Amino acid sequence: MSDRVATARLKPGLTLYLIRHGQTDWNRDARYQGQRDIPLNDIGRAQARRQGDALKARLPGIAAADFVSSPLGRAIETMQLMRAALGLDIDGYRTDATIRELSYGHWEGELASELSAKDPDGVAAKASDPFGWQPTGGESYAELQARIAIWIEGLERDTVAVTHGGVSRVARGAVLGTDPGLVPFLEVPQDKILVLRDGVMNWL
Repeated sequence: MSDRVATARLKPGLTLYLIRHGQTDWNRDARYQGQRDIPLNDIGRAQARRQGDALKARLPGIAAADFVSSPLGRAIETMQLMRAALGLDIDGYRTDATIRELSYGHWEGELASELSAKDPDGVAAKASDPFGWQPTGGESYAELQARIAIWIEGLERDTVAVTHGGVSRVARGAVLGTDPGLVPFLEVPQDKILVLRDGVMNWL
């Protein structure tokens, strides 16, 4: 594992709403997705609408937040469905490639259930250092946390971000100081909103 673990601090009083995109067929099948551009399925679309409903209690204030999405299609569709549920212009957001998902390199497209047979060395290496392990052509969680920590430090106002499971995990690692060995295993529900403010987290 890397000796240096990136940390980040939200500016005082700033709230970050982190939303994982809705379910895709690859999520359902436990297939490594990474930066592949896989669309939402019907369950995922319903989850996206639920996220908008969960934020409604924060209107009208939430409408003034910075809405930002990963550029991957499943995140963009989640953002648009969520904003529609909020009664906001579905195009009133921006994209930022910094918050795209962890790249799983040569594992992208592979079923988790088949990797022990296809890449036993990679599976063993990942098990021995889940935070520092890097797939061929991909990123480690340590690298992803460094990328996301820089993004968090740069936020200037309340932000609603539609992003990915790996990003949600490392954001908590960076802001809350979570043990790096635990970060890759943190819960990442697709039907809840992670709220970070002043070093404290909650779920909506």
